[in-house]
Amino acid sequence: MARSSLVGNTAAERPITKAVLRRLPIGAEGQAHGGVHFRVWAPKRKKVVVVLCRPIKETADPSNFVESSHELRREDGGYFSALVAESRPGDRYGFRLDDDERIYPDPASRFQPEGPHGLSRVVDPASFQWSDRDWQGSGRKGQVLYELHVGTFTPEGTFAAAISKLPLLADIGITLVEVMPVAEFDGRFGWGYDGVDLFAPTRLYGEPDDFRRFVNEAHRLGVGVILDVVYNHFGPTGNYLAQFSNHYTSRKHKTDWGEAINFDADDNGPVREFFVANAGYWIDEFHIDGLRLDAIHAIVDDSPDHIVAAITRRVREASGGRKTLVVVENELQQPGMLRSADRAGCGVDAAWNDDFHHAARVAMTGHAEYYYSDYQGSPQELISAVKWGFLYQGQWNARQKRHRGGPAFDLAAEQFVIFLQNHDQIGNSAQGRRAHELTSLSRYRAMTALLLLAPQTPLLFQGQEFCANAPFLFFADHHVDLAKLVREGRQEALRQFRSLSGPDVEHFFADPCDPATFDRSKIDWREREEHVEALAMHRDLLRLRREDRVFSAQRSDRMFGAVIGPEAFVLRFFGEDGDDRLLMVNLGRDLEYTPITEPLMVRPPAGDWRVVWSSEDPRYGGSGTGLLDIKRWYLPGHAALVLGPAAAGDHPH
Repeated sequence: MARSSLVGNTAAERPITKAVLRRLPIGAEGQAHGGVHFRVWAPKRKKVVVVLCRPIKETADPSNFVESSHELRREDGGYFSALVAESRPGDRYGFRLDDDERIYPDPASRFQPEGPHGLSRVVDPASFQWSDRDWQGSGRKGQVLYELHVGTFTPEGTFAAAISKLPLLADIGITLVEVMPVAEFDGRFGWGYDGVDLFAPTRLYGEPDDFRRFVNEAHRLGVGVILDVVYNHFGPTGNYLAQFSNHYTSRKHKTDWGEAINFDADDNGPVREFFVANAGYWIDEFHIDGLRLDAIHAIVDDSPDHIVAAITRRVREASGGRKTLVVVENELQQPGMLRSADRAGCGVDAAWNDDFHHAARVAMTGHAEYYYSDYQGSPQELISAVKWGFLYQGQWNARQKRHRGGPAFDLAAEQFVIFLQNHDQIGNSAQGRRAHELTSLSRYRAMTALLLLAPQTPLLFQGQEFCANAPFLFFADHHVDLAKLVREGRQEALRQFRSLSGPDVEHFFADPCDPATFDRSKIDWREREEHVEALAMHRDLLRLRREDRVFSAQRSDRMFGAVIGPEAFVLRFFGEDGDDRLLMVNLGRDLEYTPITEPLMVRPPAGDWRVVWSSEDPRYGGSGTGLLDIKRWYLPGHAALVLGPAAAGDHPH
């Protein structure tokens, strides 16, 4: 890069006469009285110099930058810092370390306009004008989550384009958007789980203020936002933390994705501080309503204060009194993560419940390969999943050859996030097909009713509300050598599914590093107007969940279930004064249930049952329900019915 060089006095030669105020322990932060304060943890270095690169005029031409260098003072504990009076927001900068002539990006950079290998930019978070002062945040109960990937959510793949779709989500009843990771990563596209600059929203989706606008607009519409963050590993390329310290990663532990993070070994204090600060940063500077912590089973921490507990506390502190939600993905299904600190837990609010998904997937498709072999897809499994949350609560898992989970009977229903599809479960296939394409539409409608009316917290994946046909494939842009390894590793992993182990699917694996794979995964929003039946079904079910006083209570302790056929079951939700509901699900052939020996089907005190909602309503593409005869129960095949007391007239349709 051709630059003119203006090397001024070192920061160590310039006295600081005014107090420095910081939001984060490290990074570049503008000061109210002028200048920018730089602070970095680099214990393996003897000298750290911040290099400023300011444009001479507003152009991206690298020859139009002027460079100045300023040495940082060494502090105790391996930190270096300095107030650089001439710096200001918008400056691009990096660090020279000892005698290395290379300029490295800031480990706590708030923005990387040229990607993870380029210079960092000084960002002023206070310059954005928020209008969500009255927003109270997002609590645990009453939520309907919607997972989206910014890069494929719209054709443009940007924060700005995603904003235009938020009213459509609010319209159908979504209360909380879960954004897949946005931290800067290498390449032109990816899922986001290979982040390397954890404080920098990726340049692929826009500027940091574009993400703020996304959150601000969501709040204006009454929709919260939580962010998926990855605190279990770093991406394979673009990570320069080892240039500053050898202690960011662990020598004690490993993960399936490479080196584990050092949360419990030598010099773990600044590392823990880095991640705890990152958690608070998204809440504070972006008004995020909480976090979804990816794969915490790969976060190994033997210290007395588990890092997940510390992160959760910081989220609460940073919220300024707003309600927040911390959700975890935890394959080990450890209930202690979901218990409060006074009960020796980590205090997180909710966890993804893969058990529900896996049992539902087997029930809908009949296929039980690989990890699905742990499930039967039986009516009793589905009843137990919506009654008790996790199915595995300490039982022996034959495939894994270990006890899985622990007793979770004390946890509330809303602490379990359930779903029929998410990025992982769709992506864990050769063709990334959606759930509605893997079963009959009628069976899928019935299972959607269970998902959206169960006491647990439901999650929809982008486009699910209108049965989008775009696949969600695994995609990651890497350099040639790494791309080859990723491609081969992906195929090898998928061959653990028996149906994908034969030669007949050899040419059906989507190449994750091909830009076409990424493009195929983008939502076609024209389908929203074409698939009006699916959209109407989701809208009506979410209205019923929200407005019906029995379903909205989310009381699994007042819900009981029974198997009434080979593939059929009934759930009774007990309301106040006999204002009960029945949810009847039949995933098999037409069923005449007689003799009627199940007590849960007795008519309510207020009178006979009436049909409140049916998955076979022609408005949803169904074949019609027929007349209800409670003396000779008839339940259509591949259908779900909601019944309420005939005397009640306030049930939404």
